[in-house]
Amino acid sequence: MSRSLDDLQPEFRALVDPWLAACKAQGIDLLVTCTLRTMAEQEALYEQGRTKPGRVVTNAKPGESAHNYGLAVDVVPLVNGKPVWDAMDPLWQTVGDLGMSHRLEWLGAPHSPFFECAHFQFPRWRDLLSEGGS
Repeated sequence: MSRSLDDLQPEFRALVDPWLAACKAQGIDLLVTCTLRTMAEQEALYEQGRTKPGRVVTNAKPGESAHNYGLAVDVVPLVNGKPVWDAMDPLWQTVGDLGMSHRLEWLGAPHSPFFECAHFQFPRWRDLLSEGGS
């Protein structure tokens, strides 16, 4: 799995960079934990908690995640260099609100079909793929 922003599709990167800058301007330090993910990596994550040990971490099979196309990024805010994974921490709401204000789809939003506060993706990414983009 990649953590490099250079692996994001250009149309998505154009939304991500200003969002990251806005977070930094607010004093929020974000660690990118995942950008592009291969189909094999997606399969391994999907199997976790199902056919392999561990807890379920995704509902997306290979090809069903925006990560498989460079159209998603997972992040975690850092406080004093330590990740804040507690989704109830108000810092997450600030990060999510900033993401949505930069036209990113945030899976930590209340209306999200699968709650994952670390995940931000290109809005309507499936439509972009069906139109022949990315």
